[in-house]
Amino acid sequence: MTPVIEVDRLEKSFGHKKALRGVNLKVFEGEFIVLFGPNGAGKTTLLKSISTLIRPTRGRILFKGKEIDDGSISLRETIGLVSHNTLLYEDLTAFENLLFYARMYGVPNPKQKIEELLHMVGLYHRKDDVVRTFSRGMLQRLTIARAILHDPPVLLLDEPYTGLDVQAMKILDDLLYNLKDGLRTFIMTSHDIQKGFEHATRLAILHSGEIVFDKKKEEISVLEFEEEFWKWVKEKEPVF
Repeated sequence: MTPVIEVDRLEKSFGHKKALRGVNLKVFEGEFIVLFGPNGAGKTTLLKSISTLIRPTRGRILFKGKEIDDGSISLRETIGLVSHNTLLYEDLTAFENLLFYARMYGVPNPKQKIEELLHMVGLYHRKDDVVRTFSRGMLQRLTIARAILHDPPVLLLDEPYTGLDVQAMKILDDLLYNLKDGLRTFIMTSHDIQKGFEHATRLAILHSGEIVFDKKKEEISVLEFEEEFWKWVKEKEPVF
């Protein structure tokens, strides 16, 4: 089976600092892989590389067997990204933000799709409010709506639970469960072992720019994974 995403000997340097050191990763259709690791392990750099926000120093990233930078693949149609940057325009309303991206993606029946998504993320009542008035949780929910607006087969989630209150976390949980249809593929970074384990079909640990652990969830218990995690991460060390 051809992987949906294949990362092949990926390296990324920022000056003299190596953020990624020959990362190899194959992610197959329908998988939900959660990446854990200490602060500075390279998780965000890896997601940015896959989404082509940054260019790797060496190595390749392939989408269904084709290199994603060879001009033959429209990433706008294949990847949805939720990152620390919301990619939202703060002086536009929630509806206007989604309409902008719907037109860019060529989404059919955009107004109907946008209203459905705003109901799904619990923001329909704020659809005509400018985004700069939104709380952190509301921004994150609107970012999720933006990321799935074009129904991408791959969803990249960089610490999506960070800064969310209990209600917003519940809404995000429900969204992710509804999106897991066996066809969509997820790569998520997390520092929350319980939350990450709950969603994952595979768990991986990135440490000093290398993947040091990669196993299917059914092959390990959450307690065993915690033990493995703390082999690589000092308990008092901040993680993200």
